[in-house]
Amino acid sequence: MLFLGFSAGLPYLLMFGTLSAWLAEAGISRTVIGFFSWVGITYSIKVLWAPVVDRVPLPVLTRVLGRRRSWMLVAQIGIAAGLVGMAGTDPGRHTVAMALFALLVAFASATQDVSIDAYRIEALDKEYQGAMAATYILGWRLGWLVSGAGALYLADFINWTVSYMAMAVLMGVGIATVLMIREPERPVTEATLLREERVVRFLENSAHLPERMRNAGAWFIGAVICPFTDFFARQGALAVVILLFISLFRISDITMGVMANPFYIDLGFTKTEIANVTKVFGFFMLIAGAMSGGVLVMRFGIMRTLMLGAVLVVATNLLFAWLAMVGYDIAWLAAVISADNFAGGLASAAFIAYLSSLTNTAYTATQYALFSSLMTLIPKIVAGFSGIVVDAQGYVFFFIYAAAVGVPAIFLVLYLMRAANVDGAPADSSAQRPD
Repeated sequence: MLFLGFSAGLPYLLMFGTLSAWLAEAGISRTVIGFFSWVGITYSIKVLWAPVVDRVPLPVLTRVLGRRRSWMLVAQIGIAAGLVGMAGTDPGRHTVAMALFALLVAFASATQDVSIDAYRIEALDKEYQGAMAATYILGWRLGWLVSGAGALYLADFINWTVSYMAMAVLMGVGIATVLMIREPERPVTEATLLREERVVRFLENSAHLPERMRNAGAWFIGAVICPFTDFFARQGALAVVILLFISLFRISDITMGVMANPFYIDLGFTKTEIANVTKVFGFFMLIAGAMSGGVLVMRFGIMRTLMLGAVLVVATNLLFAWLAMVGYDIAWLAAVISADNFAGGLASAAFIAYLSSLTNTAYTATQYALFSSLMTLIPKIVAGFSGIVVDAQGYVFFFIYAAAVGVPAIFLVLYLMRAANVDGAPADSSAQRPD
């Protein structure tokens, strides 16, 4: 999970924070930089092709590696190819081409996330999911550190082309890991089998249809319909509120994150200073936050920790507004980044545990993709307009606005805690694995 997490975290900043620094240096307007963040909507719609990853085998590769490993490998090769394309593109002269290569990286990276999340949940029993999530976060953040600080260092000392080529080579870490791990088993509960009887009934009632049509219909019901009906059947009336909460929980930090590097550059910080403070120093604070989040989940439950994380994320965005008024000050930058990354790490640890507890391993890839897609869909759409807000109102107003959009998540956590009357996992997480 450490190495798979690294492979998942490596592409992320190369499409967002690090790329925004490259675009800003190339003279691209902040409005266009904001629009570039929309390539991340692929993460938010990955649920559309998650059933394919969940159920469709790849020729030859699936037979040799298994379903999860084969999809991971193809996605990792796609990421590496997209990064090579970005490395060879001048964003100032070929902005559209850069956007298309970034889109390829985003699509392949989202596909990799679907398969890794499914592997993580299926590989070990649910009592180990906390450790799996913590290790995944550590690996993801190491990849994030390399593609953030590492890429900025290389760009500062050499150039952006070498930086992105090096990141493409580092995708070999994930490829090597996929070739060494073993394929997990996929246990299915009796309740799940009963719900899938609708596939059998469909086949029985459609004997008059051509065989190919019957098989396609049965696949669609089993791969697409059943995962969604299973979730709503287990969660009942709370399902809609849970989905709304998932879609809003990260809106504050994602909205703020798009303009972070342009903000640092506009304040006068060099790329090396940005890397030292926001990526290296901030990394250790984020890991401290993730570890604290894991301890708090064990001690106080998932929902209470989610509440704390939501409040801290909103509060730290207000600190960025204060930094915008202070201006260039390396000490203030370190203090604000420390608070922001600690809050983000704490919130992420609790949120991953929460999403994993909602998942039935019979539909791991599809259900987790639904949750993680909703997690970023609305935030990415809102974040795309962040450059317009900055250009029109300035950074102080923008960070206050980014904090305000995170307030609804706090009230939704309170509602879910009262409605479910639990402090830990959601009302029904027992469907994950048979006893």
